[in-house]
Amino acid sequence: MKTDFDAVIVGAGFAGMYMLYRLRKLGLTVRVIEKADDVGGTWYWNRYPGARCDIESIQYSYSFSDELQQEWNWSERYATQSEILSYANHVVEKLSLRSDMQFGSTVETTVFDETAYHWNIGIRSGEIREFLTCRFCIMATGCLSTPNEPVVPGLEQFAGSVYHTADWPDTSVDFRNQRVAVLGTGSSGIQTAVALAAVAEHLTVFQRTPNYVVPDANHAFESEQLARVKADYPAIRAQAKLCRNGVAQEIVALSALEVSQTERNRRYQERWDKGGLTFIGAFSDLILDAAANKTVADFVREKIRTIVQDPATAKLLSPTSTFGCKRLCVSSSYYSIFNRENVALVDTSAGVDEISERGLIVAGQEYPADSIVLATGFDAMTGTLNRIRIVGKQGEALKNRWNEGPTGYLGLMISGFPNLFTITGPGSPSVLSNVLMSIEYHVNWISDCLKFMSDRKFQVIEPRTQAEDEWADEVASIVDNTLYRTCNSWYLGVNVPGKPKKFMPYPGVPSYESRCSSIAKNNYVGFDFS
Repeated sequence: MKTDFDAVIVGAGFAGMYMLYRLRKLGLTVRVIEKADDVGGTWYWNRYPGARCDIESIQYSYSFSDELQQEWNWSERYATQSEILSYANHVVEKLSLRSDMQFGSTVETTVFDETAYHWNIGIRSGEIREFLTCRFCIMATGCLSTPNEPVVPGLEQFAGSVYHTADWPDTSVDFRNQRVAVLGTGSSGIQTAVALAAVAEHLTVFQRTPNYVVPDANHAFESEQLARVKADYPAIRAQAKLCRNGVAQEIVALSALEVSQTERNRRYQERWDKGGLTFIGAFSDLILDAAANKTVADFVREKIRTIVQDPATAKLLSPTSTFGCKRLCVSSSYYSIFNRENVALVDTSAGVDEISERGLIVAGQEYPADSIVLATGFDAMTGTLNRIRIVGKQGEALKNRWNEGPTGYLGLMISGFPNLFTITGPGSPSVLSNVLMSIEYHVNWISDCLKFMSDRKFQVIEPRTQAEDEWADEVASIVDNTLYRTCNSWYLGVNVPGKPKKFMPYPGVPSYESRCSSIAKNNYVGFDFS
């Protein structure tokens, strides 16, 4: 039976854009369905004050086209949301991708037809509903694309304005002469707090759990520096593939416990001054050994005490958790904003009592606010997929399959859901990596797989349940040899009430890519074709 399209891609972020480009090269007919009114994915929605990437711009970019690398000029070391969105639009125009994209449309259902062996895609565009059929359904829905809406009593009765960082209005919001409350101190909360501290009449940051924040040392690019980077791009990309998080940096094969405290602190200070997430790479075992980890945690806590003038506030800002078991945050200004007279920090470790008409009530005390910013992050990795009714063989819903946590093979496919691919899905490095690099690898892997199928006249691919189970054991074994499980983080899904607690990403880009490439070279062992 002929389908409307060979493939439907859900999502027009960086994954969907590149997937469309590669499938066109294979000669397939493709339609991209996107909820937003334009491309960009998470960078379309996250327009909050201070929003910028925590991966350096020269690496948070496509590597598949040297022409794109050479012609695009990043203005800063860490690109702002608006610049990343401009880059996404540039790529779409450059590659003429827009004609195969359908915006303002939400995929509500994807149901596998076991008789015809294709997917039925149910789409809503305003009041209009339509159905498309396709052989391959490719989920490019992103890992951080569904806001985590907090459950706080009384929120609906607040008389002021409420904003969520992951669903920010596309018009400018003026916070001057306002008392602003920021609820949450993850990356988005920290970036928002820094931006609003300079403009709000008063800013109150409500912190449940303190996070480690390392400097970004952000700066504008001089033309000479950018020229050097562009000339060195092949070496930068090659080095990134050797690094655990897919970010090019010096690889240090040295334990933090093998050197003196003086030498340790010298190395930490060197990384602190350089700025960025590569700070955790100062030694090889900071995320592997608790004693080594304590040395870096102590260093950062001492930095907080040095920067923040009020000892009580400094203590409240100092994490007691394992350094790096939650995603590090980067900002050179965050800790210092608490030295401002118009900024206050409130401990919400025991929870927020309620939100009144006038503000937030914590431990019986009301904190007045004119606006509330909910910086409560995302239902990461599985949130968007679980909001689509995805039904595979024998009428099984993916959401039910994932009742006890997500399963899958390589983070790419799920048994019982033939011809359904998940780009940067659970069980792959995704959020533990430079996600642009992981996106490119997954898109390339999927494209090569589809060519393999075409060359051999295969119509259907599905992973075996045994391979899926063995992959889950392999991921768990790797995670258990790290310190990632030592604290509650959104990597485990604990930020979303009722979400099953399971560590979702795969630690280590080089080992992951080596395993996936080996599987492909061995005729895609673990997959069945028909």
